[in-house]
Amino acid sequence: MPPPSDNSAASAPTAPAAASDSSSNAWKNSYVNLINLLVSRGVLTKKDSTNLVTQAEHDAQAASSTASSPQAQAATALASPATPASSDNDTMQVTYVPESVKAQMRDEIKQDVMQQARDEHWAAPDSTPDWVKRYHVTADIRVRYQGDFYPAGNDDNGAFINFNSINNSSSAYDATVPVTQQTPYFNVNQDRDRFRLRARIGADIDVGDGFTAGLRVATGSDNSPVTENQTLDAGTGNFAKYSLWLDRAFLTYELGGTPKEDFSVTIGRFNNPFFSSSMIWSDDLGFDGMVAKGKYEVTEGVTPFITAGAFPVFNTDLNFGTYNPNKFESEDKWLYAGQTGINWKISDDFNFKGAVAYYDFENVQGQISGPVDPINATDVEPTDDSRPLFAQNGNTYVALRDIVPSANNGFGTTDQWQYYGLATPFHELAITEQLDYTGFAPFDVSLLGEFVDNLAFDRTSIENYGPTMGVPGPGPVNNLSNGLTGNFVGGNKGYDVRLTVGDPALEKLWDWNVNLTYRYVETDATVDGFTDSDFGGSLAGTNLKGYIIGGNLALTSRVWTTLRWMSADAIVGAPYESNLIQFDINAKF
Repeated sequence: MPPPSDNSAASAPTAPAAASDSSSNAWKNSYVNLINLLVSRGVLTKKDSTNLVTQAEHDAQAASSTASSPQAQAATALASPATPASSDNDTMQVTYVPESVKAQMRDEIKQDVMQQARDEHWAAPDSTPDWVKRYHVTADIRVRYQGDFYPAGNDDNGAFINFNSINNSSSAYDATVPVTQQTPYFNVNQDRDRFRLRARIGADIDVGDGFTAGLRVATGSDNSPVTENQTLDAGTGNFAKYSLWLDRAFLTYELGGTPKEDFSVTIGRFNNPFFSSSMIWSDDLGFDGMVAKGKYEVTEGVTPFITAGAFPVFNTDLNFGTYNPNKFESEDKWLYAGQTGINWKISDDFNFKGAVAYYDFENVQGQISGPVDPINATDVEPTDDSRPLFAQNGNTYVALRDIVPSANNGFGTTDQWQYYGLATPFHELAITEQLDYTGFAPFDVSLLGEFVDNLAFDRTSIENYGPTMGVPGPGPVNNLSNGLTGNFVGGNKGYDVRLTVGDPALEKLWDWNVNLTYRYVETDATVDGFTDSDFGGSLAGTNLKGYIIGGNLALTSRVWTTLRWMSADAIVGAPYESNLIQFDINAKF
């Protein structure tokens, strides 16, 4: 047999190495696939993966250079350094990685992968309790400087009686002495500087099977329904702690839940469900009761909607009157309301939303008693609970008690113990429209307009409504041509127009928007107890006209500042003007 050739002799020792290379290549393929997976998931960048491979090859070369046996030298020759190459699908070729490097890489990669898994919620098992996942917690804080300024010329001779303070007193008011030290008045001539705080924290809870619940608590100097502001060191002062109020508590059942199709029913205390401006409903106002809402896209870009609800405004005390064994009839007050409208995507740049609403208040008009003869200020009469227990300013009032002249009251000259109620019913028709233009992206232009008309307003009825036997007699006691005297000069219509330009949402540093509003709302256009609590200063409510100029500037995605200036004048009655400046720092989290 001829001797083996040189090529046969040279190749003979390589057979075991080939087997070893097969195992090494299998490990290399797994390693490379892991690297590619981490790159695709964003755990590693392409640059970092290349550096890892280069470092591994460098360590492999250093380890192989220390070997002295022919077999090790042969293995080193087979594992010569090579620059990692990237194919079209970004795979990498790796030749050898020492065990120590592999162990270190496994630990680092495991930590990175598990962290991403926790962040993206694809790790299993998830140790977060199920009840935690069902809570979505929200909170916000607003710190405000507010300056209330009253120019010279306002009537400070007693024209602006605080009827809300009278009606919330445990003792009635003597109508025969309207200008005394016992009469509460609004401030119309002394400027004030205040620092105010609003803090709210709440949660939406997924109860399951279409049900959700909501809870929220908020600050507030008192239980006013239209503001959650807490004036710093007001009242008791001396760094006293502040109160928290239950601001929202509701349960909702929802079907659909998409932008094109949705139906829901909510009961409890919840946000304003109506498309409206703050001329009718204050931004902070919560509604008690039940509301149903629905919408359905009938054709591309056209989505009608409807909202309807019943809301208790006041519920008579179960034991009214307290010291009378024969209890008085209830004067429960309700709001029944419905609104229908449409969202219309006119084009890529234009969107229109319009709605018509009817707000029907039941029993909010003050009821005049039969003949009564109260002996003192703490006596309770049958119609006393028809007075509003929260009001701001502007609505027209009449006396509620028809007091019989007798020896007890100097035959009508003294001790006319009175409460006051609203002089008119309120059945409000409201039309609200908004047009948005996005063609100036990234800036939007939005125009909102609202008109309201109290259809129940009847001037003749108001002028003749009230007690007939005693003081002050029939007819309104305010909104008269000379303040507290003269002819009735109230009205029943209002409108609000607001232009907004800028970023529709404040999402990053220096996002901004500015707005300009003109408002005109007559005395009895809407119930003054539910309107914006800022416009008009101390006489916020109705019987006001004027401007609001404001702007917002983002400092981060969750912190922004607000600056507003409001200038308001009384429409009728005694002269009144106010200017209000607000500077806010807001944060949400």
